[in-house]
Amino acid sequence: MVFIPEQLIDRLIQEDVPYFDLTTHALNFGEKPAEIRYATRHQTRLACVEEAAAMLTKVGAEITLKVDSGQTLETGTPILIATGKAGALHAVWKASQNLLEYACGVATKTHRLVQLAREVNPQVMLYTTRKSIPGTKAIAVRAILAGSAYPHRLGLSESILIFEQHLNFIGGLEGLIQKLPILKPQMLEKKIVVEVSEAEDAIALAEAGIDEIQFDKVSAADLSQIIPKLKSIHPGMSLLAAGGIDEANIAEYAATGINGIVSTSPYYAKPANIDVKILPI
Repeated sequence: MVFIPEQLIDRLIQEDVPYFDLTTHALNFGEKPAEIRYATRHQTRLACVEEAAAMLTKVGAEITLKVDSGQTLETGTPILIATGKAGALHAVWKASQNLLEYACGVATKTHRLVQLAREVNPQVMLYTTRKSIPGTKAIAVRAILAGSAYPHRLGLSESILIFEQHLNFIGGLEGLIQKLPILKPQMLEKKIVVEVSEAEDAIALAEAGIDEIQFDKVSAADLSQIIPKLKSIHPGMSLLAAGGIDEANIAEYAATGINGIVSTSPYYAKPANIDVKILPI
């Protein structure tokens, strides 16, 4: 479970209802009892159902049905049902629908990518970058977990991932290799990961005993050639592929024998299509 602060729930509601719902107020039916129903319009992997329910309870609604995030539902299946005053339900209608459509879209695409990859490599893992849409990180992480992926890095404080930009300040790859005998004991609880784009750099790092290599924008064909050699040099090393991997090519990358695939694409998934109806009771 990803911790979603109450302040985020409040902000999502307030963005759409800064003061009150003028339309419902003008039509004067806000006190009437009503029911709101959310349902799938296509096969959907669910995410952030609990947060949408929290938005409803914030305005006094009572939840009567809630399907847990992480489940896949077929077309026309109810996701969430609540009862309450019509005015309250209308106030959070669009904000909760928007949340569900974005989060379920990310979860659905993530799950599809995982399925495509594991059809050819059952052990491969899908990881997502920290390049989520600004302001959506908690929701995005919640959604990719619901889709059976994991975050590659939640932030700079949790992992060591060395890029060319870092190597520029320490004497390049050779400078890093010279530092490894000191760096590895210092960072005993962390894996040291280095991003490369050339086979010879990967071989040098494998020979130096690096924990993990991330290949950036290296073709699947080239990875198929280099991975067996790297594994023979350092069998315990993990290998990741990153850069431009999506539905069209994820199976090809998974088939190389890579341990993990890193992608930003789930964050930019097409939103799910969620049907919402509000009716008097």
